[in-house]
Amino acid sequence: MVKLPWLALAAIVAGCNAPAPAPAEPASPTPRPYSTLAQLMRGIPFPSSNIVFDTQTTDPGVKREPAEARRGGATADFGSVYGGWQAVENSALAISETATLVMVPGRSCENGRPAPIDQEDYRRFARQLADAGLAAYEAAQSKNLDAMIEVSGTVSDACAACHEVYRDKEDPKDRCVR
Repeated sequence: MVKLPWLALAAIVAGCNAPAPAPAEPASPTPRPYSTLAQLMRGIPFPSSNIVFDTQTTDPGVKREPAEARRGGATADFGSVYGGWQAVENSALAISETATLVMVPGRSCENGRPAPIDQEDYRRFARQLADAGLAAYEAAQSKNLDAMIEVSGTVSDACAACHEVYRDKEDPKDRCVR
């Protein structure tokens, strides 16, 4: 019989009582679409751009009485939840984030056609949307209404560029096709 030194025996016993190694962290989720392109656009950039556009006539920095806020535009309607200029900044960033979401592989258009993510102009339109949102964010940070009026055109132009090619069709079945 082989005699183990006490130190080796203690190491074996300690190893048996050691906690199990921590499980590996789960991988980050793989990007996948959860909505059609139309649902995505109606859910994120449409309401967000309306908040940006509302700054053309409504100063988000002006405090309103609750009754006045209920009668106001989009900025006033959301004034009680992350309101004022913060709402405009957040909306501008949501517009930029949408550019990534419209490029998620597997997204379909409302008519069942695949979103045209393989088309160079569609990718360019997505980049323009991201840039327009960032420009709106910078303008909102300045809290300058004239800058917001100017950038509203930039946001509108970015949306229109893609809409003219892919959305504005006589027959909805032709959407997402150049």
